[in-house]
Amino acid sequence: MKKFAPFALLLCLLAFLPACGNKNASRNKLLPNVSGKAGEIIVVIDKDSWEGGPGAALRGFLSGDCPYLAQREPLFSVTNVPPGNFNNMFKMHRNIILLDLNPQHQEEKVTWLKDEWAHPQSAVRISAFDRDGAVRLIQQEGRNIAEFFEQAERDRIIANARRYENAALRPAVEKLTGGILHFPSGYKLKAERENFVWIADEKQYTNQAVLIYTYPVPEGDNLFEMESIILKRNEVVRENVPGPSDNTYMTTSLAIMPTVQSLTYKGRAFMETRGFWEVYNDYMGGPFVSHSFYSPDGGKIIVLEAFVYAPKYDKRQYLRQVESILYSFEWVEEEEKMQKSAK
Repeated sequence: MKKFAPFALLLCLLAFLPACGNKNASRNKLLPNVSGKAGEIIVVIDKDSWEGGPGAALRGFLSGDCPYLAQREPLFSVTNVPPGNFNNMFKMHRNIILLDLNPQHQEEKVTWLKDEWAHPQSAVRISAFDRDGAVRLIQQEGRNIAEFFEQAERDRIIANARRYENAALRPAVEKLTGGILHFPSGYKLKAERENFVWIADEKQYTNQAVLIYTYPVPEGDNLFEMESIILKRNEVVRENVPGPSDNTYMTTSLAIMPTVQSLTYKGRAFMETRGFWEVYNDYMGGPFVSHSFYSPDGGKIIVLEAFVYAPKYDKRQYLRQVESILYSFEWVEEEEKMQKSAK
C-alpha cells in the first residue's frame, strides 16, 4: 500500500484513547452529558484573534467544504465564544477549541483533551506565546485538529450504534468477512449473495447504505490504485445494485475524479476511496466512501462501502453517520476479547 497521509498518524493515536478512557469510566459517569449539535465546534478566542490570523487559520481547516458533497457544506459548523463568556453552559459542549495566548508559556504546543467538563467531550488547547505563534501552530496541526474532531464525532456515532445495535445483522457480515460491523436499529438486510451484502436504512427521502463485498486478490502490484479500485467497484455495483428502472444501475461518476489515500485505524491498514456514485441512465447520485483491505489470510480483498442518497437534505451528517459504521469494523476475535475484558 502507499504510505499513509500525515494526519493518519493521529488517527492511529486516537484509536488508543477509548482504552485510556476506560480507566476513567467511574469519573465519566459523574460528568454531565455533552451538549450541542453533531458537527459543531465552539472556539474560545477573543474577537480580535477570531477576526485576525488565528481565527482565519482555524476556519481554513474547519470550515472548508466537506469533500464530495453535491452542495457546498462546511466540514464543521464553527462558532466563536469570547473567553469571558465561556461559562458552564459552553463548557458542556461536545467539541471545544481553546486559544491560550501567554508570553509566559514554557513552550508552544497543542494539547488534546478528552472529557474535561462533560462526556463524551473532545477539546483542543492551543498554547502559544502570541497570535503569530498560534497561527504557526494551527498551520502545523490544522489537519490533525480537524481529524481529531472528525474521529470524536465518529466515536459518538459508533457508541450509539453499539447501544442500539441491530445484532441480527451480524451473521451476514461475519460470514462474508470474518468481522463485525455495528449497525444501529433502523438498518435492515437488503440483499445477501455470494461475496456481497447490502444493508440499508431506507426512509421516505433518505437512504443510508453499506455495501460489503469481497474478491480474490488479483495479480499485479496496482490492486490498491484508484483505477483498480474503481474498476472492481463498477463491476460489483453494476451486477448487484440496480437502478429504479430497466437498464439502470449504480456506477461511479467521473465528473469529479475519486481520491484514494492509505490510512491505519486500530492497527488495520486500509485504502480509503471517496467519490460520487450515480445511476446509469438516471439522475440519482450522491457521495460514497469505501475502505479496502486484505482478509486475515491475505487471499481476499474486503471492501466496506458507505453511500448516501438524500436529495432533499444536506448530506454532511448523513454521510458521517453511515461512514462511522465502517470505522466500527472489528475482527470477531477482537470483539470477543473486548467482551471478556469488560466482564
